[in-house]
Amino acid sequence: MDAQSAAPVPPPGCPAHNSGGRVPLYGPEFAADPQAYYEFMRHYGPTAPVELAPGVEATLVTDYSSALQLLQDSGSFRKDARRWRAFNDGKIGPDSPVLPLLAYRPNCMFTDGAEHLRLRQAVTDSMARVDSRRLARSTTQVSDYLIAQFSARGSADLVSDYAKQLPLFVFNELFGCPAEIGDRVLFGISGMFDGVNAEKAAEVFFQAVGELVALKRAKPGDDVASWLMQHEARLTDEEMVYQLALLLGAGAEPLRNLIGNTLHRLLTNDKYAHDGGLIGEALEDTLWENPPMSNYAPHYPASDMEFGGGKLAAGDLVLVSFAAANTGPALSAARQAGSSRAHLAWSAGPHACPSKDPAMHITVTAIENLLNRLPDTQLTVPEDSLTWRPGPFNRALATLPTRFTPVQPARQATAPSRTEAPARDNDAATARKPERSGWSGFLSWLRG
Repeated sequence: MDAQSAAPVPPPGCPAHNSGGRVPLYGPEFAADPQAYYEFMRHYGPTAPVELAPGVEATLVTDYSSALQLLQDSGSFRKDARRWRAFNDGKIGPDSPVLPLLAYRPNCMFTDGAEHLRLRQAVTDSMARVDSRRLARSTTQVSDYLIAQFSARGSADLVSDYAKQLPLFVFNELFGCPAEIGDRVLFGISGMFDGVNAEKAAEVFFQAVGELVALKRAKPGDDVASWLMQHEARLTDEEMVYQLALLLGAGAEPLRNLIGNTLHRLLTNDKYAHDGGLIGEALEDTLWENPPMSNYAPHYPASDMEFGGGKLAAGDLVLVSFAAANTGPALSAARQAGSSRAHLAWSAGPHACPSKDPAMHITVTAIENLLNRLPDTQLTVPEDSLTWRPGPFNRALATLPTRFTPVQPARQATAPSRTEAPARDNDAATARKPERSGWSGFLSWLRG
């Protein structure tokens, strides 16, 4: 009786109820309570058999030490998705919902060895040239613009109205996107991640990035796209397109989730006050306990091997659960004891996130500006009624409905790398416009 009660109980909806099937990392049950799934998976040991979507099998590393070992061992584990045996054998259909984030592309995320080093160095060197003051100024300008769209209304969905849009606007500025190209970048990435006509959205997105590359070849500027093009790695046009697409797509979605998840923590936990001193603490706690990319870092064993107490075959898909590793018993105890061991929200090893510092800077600036402008922001629904977007990779709210005292928008922004634009009053009618006017609208607002 005691032994039975101590046995791990599969979460509701888990196929492990039926003779130990793979644990699904999709559907509303997993999205509602992923920690219950991670707790159950720990009974397998450091790794667990999972299903990312119907018919897409993988091994998930849930243990911190094993995850760190995998991420740092680029000899035994490779990133090149062309090694994915199930895909090569035709077991993964072209319409699989997880394929866009797992399929091979010639960028620094999906390459190994010298090629990875060359592409990665070009990306990190170019991002390192972003001045922190320019980044703060650009983020504040975008924040002011987005807040102006809803501040007079007294209510907003801080996911769709704010967290979703802000990273893309900031990246458009950093990459020197003109109005028409920037509008299509926003449309393409939003459609790809929201699953709204995703194939067409991807086509629009990559065409827009291709046009940006052609523009910068003809007329370089003071922006990340031009710096990447001028790097000693001498990227081809195709390589340029795929590195920029990676920075825009893989950068915007996690940043959207990080802003939304940190706002959620601030608005639902009395531990934090709405001041700048505690925003950093809330951000760090979010990275530990609710990271924006919960399960990712796809790797493939270079040969058959034993790992984490089980056997892996060459070409098996292996993912790291940053969320499970961060919240496992060993690391939780070390964290409480003041250990210096770091969380894995930014991954680790040679493929760790190259944009950690800009992402932290953008998040803190965006949240500080929002709460300074709308200090009495609060949720309009009970916390337990909030829903999370289903999917195996992201940890992201579907909505974050809030209310606050209506404020007439006041604009005090100047465009970086442009002549100073005169201040302009925005009336309440403008602030109430239900439709966003995209990147071109933001540029017009800046120059108004």
